[in-house]
Amino acid sequence: MNLIEEFNDYRARMNDNILAADNKVLKRIFNLDTNAYAEGAIDVKTKEMLGLACSMVLRCDDCVKYHLGKCKEVGLNKTEIFEVFSIATLIGGSIVIPHLRRATEYWDELDNQ
Repeated sequence: MNLIEEFNDYRARMNDNILAADNKVLKRIFNLDTNAYAEGAIDVKTKEMLGLACSMVLRCDDCVKYHLGKCKEVGLNKTEIFEVFSIATLIGGSIVIPHLRRATEYWDELDNQ
């Protein structure tokens, strides 16, 4: 199993497990997250770039992987991704660099699929 399949399988399995607990607050948070990234006044591509940049600054590798996958789905290319990476690293500072490395590795995997 490759890096992408491993991440997506784990994420799906754990999300199913969490949602099966039928906790109203958690279900609403998941729903809010889904709706926040839906098409609206801002297009989905821009929302995913924002999500990616914020995830890098917050240093959440799972979030970075998720948003990289979504960015690939909505058609971002390597040049666009690296512009997002540059903004996130500028805002987040050098502490973001380890996450930048992992994000680059994950993007390369996505790009080679």
